[in-house]
Amino acid sequence: MKVAQIWRYPVKSMAGERLEHARIGPLGIEGDRVVHVEDAQGHVITARSHYRLLGHRATLNGSGEPVVDGRLWSDPNVRMDVEDIVGPGAMLVRDDSSDRFDVLPLLVATDGAVAAFGHDGRRLRPNLVIGGVEGLAERSWSGQCLHIGEVIIGIQDLRGRCIMTTFDPDSLKQDRQVLTDIVRRFGGTLALNCFVIRGGDVRVGDTAELARQRQCEAAHVS
Repeated sequence: MKVAQIWRYPVKSMAGERLEHARIGPLGIEGDRVVHVEDAQGHVITARSHYRLLGHRATLNGSGEPVVDGRLWSDPNVRMDVEDIVGPGAMLVRDDSSDRFDVLPLLVATDGAVAAFGHDGRRLRPNLVIGGVEGLAERSWSGQCLHIGEVIIGIQDLRGRCIMTTFDPDSLKQDRQVLTDIVRRFGGTLALNCFVIRGGDVRVGDTAELARQRQCEAAHVS
């Protein structure tokens, strides 16, 4: 197995960036989901309720600051775009804490499961896609871990999927049948909720090996 894709989403619920290499720290890929959108009442807003956020693309610039459609995330024009989607008083907020994740800091998908899914894998919004995996093998990986070079990633469980999967990443056209099929064919779950046991650098093409979590934790201690 190898790392086939690496993805980072500097602004939560916006389109992200595909990378050739990334640094993984205790809270996942560095720079991932470090900015989110809040409404005028201070509630965190995602594409689950405001899908048009997916139409804006966030990256990191050379200084490590999130950029939205080529503009610094704090640019007033970016806030105007967000207000147009969410409503007056909406804003972008920086958050580097662990609270910024809905579940766990890393979402790992496999090429076999994406192929079985039968749609653009971007709909699943993974951080890592592991290639060379047969079929739905990922569904038996819970409680194990991945070794990718010096990096050790713990695998907790399968990710429950939501309405965001129904939107085409490019056109934003909605197809509700996508989520219906995920529920019918995969019990509503696809890809894996993961956490970091030991961080480090990952690159596309790196070898990935599956091991029991006990072995991974022992390797981390040593």
